[in-house]
Amino acid sequence: MKKRQSQIAYMLLCILLPVLLLTGCGQKQPEEMAQADETVEIPMILTVSPSSGKKSEQDVVDAFNTAYQGKYHIAVEWIMETEEEYRQNLKRLNVTDKLPAVITDLRMLPSYYRLMIEDHRIVDLAPYIEADPEWKQMIEPVVLDGCSEPDGSVYLSPISTAAFSCSGIFWNEELFAQAGIEEFPQTWEEFWSCCEKLQAKAITPLGLHTEGTGWSAMLLATAEMADSEEGAAFMNELYPSSYQNDCIYHMADTLQRLYKYTTKDAMNADFDVAYNNFVAGKVAMVANGYWMIDQLPEEFREKVRFSPFPGNKLVSSPETFGWAVVDSYSEEVKQGAIEFLKFRTAENQKLKEELFARDTDASRLLQDYIRAYRGQPQIVPNYQVKWNSVLQERTLGEALPALAQKKITQADFVRMLGESVTESKKEE
Repeated sequence: MKKRQSQIAYMLLCILLPVLLLTGCGQKQPEEMAQADETVEIPMILTVSPSSGKKSEQDVVDAFNTAYQGKYHIAVEWIMETEEEYRQNLKRLNVTDKLPAVITDLRMLPSYYRLMIEDHRIVDLAPYIEADPEWKQMIEPVVLDGCSEPDGSVYLSPISTAAFSCSGIFWNEELFAQAGIEEFPQTWEEFWSCCEKLQAKAITPLGLHTEGTGWSAMLLATAEMADSEEGAAFMNELYPSSYQNDCIYHMADTLQRLYKYTTKDAMNADFDVAYNNFVAGKVAMVANGYWMIDQLPEEFREKVRFSPFPGNKLVSSPETFGWAVVDSYSEEVKQGAIEFLKFRTAENQKLKEELFARDTDASRLLQDYIRAYRGQPQIVPNYQVKWNSVLQERTLGEALPALAQKKITQADFVRMLGESVTESKKEE
C-alpha cells in the first residue's frame, strides 16, 4: 500500500513540477523573461562624492536607461571615493581584466591613457563619429580636436561643448563683505591684496589641499603663471621635457604664497577638505569648475559667486570629460556603450542650449558662470592633461606639502618636477 502511495505521489510531482517552474520565481511570464533577456547590460563604475554625497553623472545615466528601456541598461556600481582614488582603481581593474565597459577620467592619467591605446584596450570611436553626421555635428570643433589623436583616431568620446568644462574661483560674498571687499579682484595684485584684507578680519582666504594633484592650488598657480607670455606658452606644451625655467620658479613662489592663506588642515588632505571648509563658511574662496555648482547645498548657493581667475582667465581642457569604451566586451555591449556616449553628447548640447537661452532667469551663480564664459576669457589648458603621470601621481603629492611648509626650497621643488620627466621616461 505504501509503495502504491509513493508511486502516485511521484507521478503527481512529475505533472506539477513543470507548472511550478513556469509559475514560480517571481511569477514571470515567458514574454517578460524574453524581454529581460534582450536588454543589454553595460557595466560602469561611477563615484559618489565623499564631500557632497552626490552621485556623479546620475542624471544622464537615468535619462539613458529610461530612453532605452528594454534595449540597453547602464548598470552602475556606485563607489564612495575621490576622483583620484577612482583613477588609481582603473589601473588595478585593468591588470585583473575587470574594467567596466565605459570608463571616465582616462585623460587625467596621461601615461596610462597612452598605454591603453598601445595595448588596444579601448575602442577608436572616430569611425563611428564620422559615420554619424548627427553625432559629429553636435560636437564643437575645439572639443573634437582636443579629443583627437594626431592620426585622427578618437579614443575619448567628446562631450558637445567646452561651456561646462571651465574652472575659476567660487567666493563667499558675505565673507567678502565682512572684509569690506565689494567685488572680485581683477588683477593678481588685487587678488593678493584681497587675501590680506580677508586675513586681517580673521577670515581664512583660501580652501586648499595637497593630496591628489593639488587641484585647487595648482589651478590658481597655473592660471597666475599664464599671466606672462612665457608662462602661457609653457602651459600649452604637451609633456614638457624640462621644468628648469623662470616661469616654473615663479609658480613655486606662487604656491608657497598661496598656502600662507589657507587652513591648517590643508596639508596631506584631498579636495573634500577644501570643499567642506568652503561650504562651512570657514574659507572665503575655493578654485574649482562648473560642476561644483550642483554640488553646493541649495541654501548656501545664494551666498556664492563665481569669477574667472584674475586677468580674465579660465582653466579648461574639454578632453578631460571624454569617456572611453573598453574593447574586450562583446560587440553588442560595445554598441550599446557607443550609443550611450552619443546620447551623452546630445544631453550636453541640450543642456547648453537650455541654460544659455534662459540666462536671465537662471540663478545668480549660473549667471556669473555664463558671463565668465561669454566674456572672452583667456583659456589656460589644464595641467593634468599636459604634464606626465609621475609628476601628478607621485611628485606633487610629496613636493607640494613640503614646499608649502618650507621643508624644501623652490629650487628643490623645481628639481623634483624635472626628475619626474626622467622617471616617466623610464616607466614608459
